Amino acid sequence: MDLTALPPLWITLLIVCPLVLVGGMVDAVAGGGGLITMPAYLIAGVPPHLAIATNQLSAGLGSTTSTVRLCRNGFVNVKLAVPAALFGFAGSVGGARVTLLVPEGVLRYVLLALLPLIAVVVLRKKSFAAKDRPMPARRRWLLVAACSLACGLYNGFYGPGSGTFTLLAFTAVAGMGLHDASGDMKIWNLSANVASIVTFALSGQMWWVVGLVAGVFGMVGHYLGAGLVLKDGTRIVRPVIVGVLVLLFARTALELAGVIA
Repeated sequence: MDLTALPPLWITLLIVCPLVLVGGMVDAVAGGGGLITMPAYLIAGVPPHLAIATNQLSAGLGSTTSTVRLCRNGFVNVKLAVPAALFGFAGSVGGARVTLLVPEGVLRYVLLALLPLIAVVVLRKKSFAAKDRPMPARRRWLLVAACSLACGLYNGFYGPGSGTFTLLAFTAVAGMGLHDASGDMKIWNLSANVASIVTFALSGQMWWVVGLVAGVFGMVGHYLGAGLVLKDGTRIVRPVIVGVLVLLFARTALELAGVIA
C-alpha cells in the first residue's frame, strides 16, 4: 500500500466516521447501509481497492452487533446457517480476487456505474415472505448454498446491498420465512465479510486504522438503529442515500474537471 497516495488520516476519519455511523443506523432499520458507507470512503478520496477492503472491515465490525442480537433471540436455523456461512465465505473470496485483478482506474468507474443501479434495486425491494414455503429439506439446503455462493461473489467484488440481495434470495428462491432468513443472512454476512477482509489484507489492501475506528462508529450506529421504532424507515433511508450519492458524483465531476486531485 502506497501511503503517499492516501488522503490525510484526520480528513478521512472526519468524512468516513459520521457516514459509517449513519450507515449503521440505516442498515439496522431498513438495510442498504453499504450504499452510504462505501461512497463515504470514495468521497474521502480513498483509492477504490482500498475503499472496498476497508469498508468490508468497518461493515463487518458494525454488523457483528446485530448478528449477535439475532442469534441470541433464536433467529438462526443452524442447519441452513452452515451452508450459508461456508458458501458465502467461498464466494466472497472469489469475488475479492476478481476485484484485485481489475485496474484501479477501471474499477473506479465500475463502482460509479453500479452504485445508482444497486440503490434503485435496494430502495424498491418488495416485502419479504413471513413464513416458510413448503419445500424438501435437501432442495432448500442446495438453494441456500447456491444463493450464498452467488451473493458472496458480489459481496467480495463490491459489497453494498449484498445483505438485502441475500435476504431476498433466501426468501424468494430458497422459500425461507423472514424469521430464519434474517438470522441466517446475518451469519452469511459475517462469514462473507471475514473472507473479504482476509483476502484483501493478504494482498496488502487494507487501511487498518480507518477500518477499525470506523467500525466502532458502525457498531454504535447498528446499536442505535436496532433500538429505533420507525413506521416507515425508507422515508429516512432514501434521502440519506440519495444525498451521499450526489456528493460522490459531485466529487468525481470535480476530479474530472481538474478542480481537485
